[in-house]
Amino acid sequence: MELLEGIETRRSFRAFKKTAVPREIIDRILRAASNSPSFCNTQPWEVAVVCGKKVEALSKALCKLVESDNAPTPDLPFPKNWPSQLERRLQEHHTQRSKVLGIERADDREKKKTRLLNFHFYGAPCVLFLFLERSLSPWSIFDMGLFAENIILAAHSFGLGSCLQALLASYPDTIRSFFEMPKTKQLVLGISIGYPNIEARINAYKSVKISHDDFTHWYI
Repeated sequence: MELLEGIETRRSFRAFKKTAVPREIIDRILRAASNSPSFCNTQPWEVAVVCGKKVEALSKALCKLVESDNAPTPDLPFPKNWPSQLERRLQEHHTQRSKVLGIERADDREKKKTRLLNFHFYGAPCVLFLFLERSLSPWSIFDMGLFAENIILAAHSFGLGSCLQALLASYPDTIRSFFEMPKTKQLVLGISIGYPNIEARINAYKSVKISHDDFTHWYI
């Protein structure tokens, strides 16, 4: 796959086939992502890869927390407010995705059911969790974004689908305990990876991107 084509055709998937992803492919993806740029070449990322039956065990633990209405306690606080223009995009995104799924705005039960799909990893057979040392600065968060982007682009090149999931960082203590990670490691996000189920209703939705002309300012 040509590089620009890969960037332009990448998308998020929220339903996957049960087909296992060979370990050597995940290893190749991470090897490619290891070439990501970082502040002064500090390369701050750490990755926990979970596959097979371990995926089911972790999903069960997380779903139990969600179903019991445990409040999220992310290491990186989720945003509460957005500038009006960004808030409009966010609301349009949720509205259009709900339409594809046939969910009414007032249907809280269906919304919770849809939210729970996150913690089933959308059926993905492999999930990557990205960690950083807690003492690091926001520059390292920026580095993690570059690293995560390269992971999902590399996955796309192998015909795999992916989904960056901030919600998977909702219960970091449970996830750290599962991986026996120390408290000093903060959880940034999870990435579900697998072969996409193209026929799934939820995958009929594709988010709309603004034109590059809308965010570019030329000074010539």
